[in-house]
Amino acid sequence: MIDDLKNEEYDDGDNLDDLLSRFGDNDDVDLNVFMDLLDLNMDELEQEMASNIPLIEVSYSKNTDDVKDPQYAYPTDSGFDLYSIEDKWLHPFDRQLIRTGLYIDIPENYEIQVRSKSGLALKQGLMVLNSPGTVDQGYTGEIQVILFNTTNQKVKIEKGQKVAQAVVCPVVAGKWLKFFQKQNIESKDRNNNGFGSTGL
Repeated sequence: MIDDLKNEEYDDGDNLDDLLSRFGDNDDVDLNVFMDLLDLNMDELEQEMASNIPLIEVSYSKNTDDVKDPQYAYPTDSGFDLYSIEDKWLHPFDRQLIRTGLYIDIPENYEIQVRSKSGLALKQGLMVLNSPGTVDQGYTGEIQVILFNTTNQKVKIEKGQKVAQAVVCPVVAGKWLKFFQKQNIESKDRNNNGFGSTGL
């Protein structure tokens, strides 16, 4: 689309490169005025930009056909839901390992963080015990969730129920780091001020 625009001529005979050079580095240019000059629609431009965003490809497999595929409820969501593939009871203040039947080939320089679902925590008092749980890029086994019952009531997890959410996050893997010992660590603005030093 942009290449096509550059080859077009506008009312005064200028092409896109000429128009851009006239605007130069002027930060006060009204984008809407510029869009009108090019006869562009903002929605069309946003769609064009979105279609050119490089996607990170992530492969996965399932141990049974009824395991739910990983998918985001909304395009702007950070995490996708993980579902239990079995019925299981959690007794008061009990913890259980919940299977999801999902295997994910995590791309290099990424990890999966397994986090509690806010609705499950609020309504049933269930949370991911080690939230966020870390799934390293080298792990290729089944994704499982350590679920904890914070209540004094027995709670049943049903097959097909959402139990957690998974967030794919960039991370610096250990192979990119080199630790070396120093006699002392140089002071910074916080020094050793932590544990509530900025207020409760």
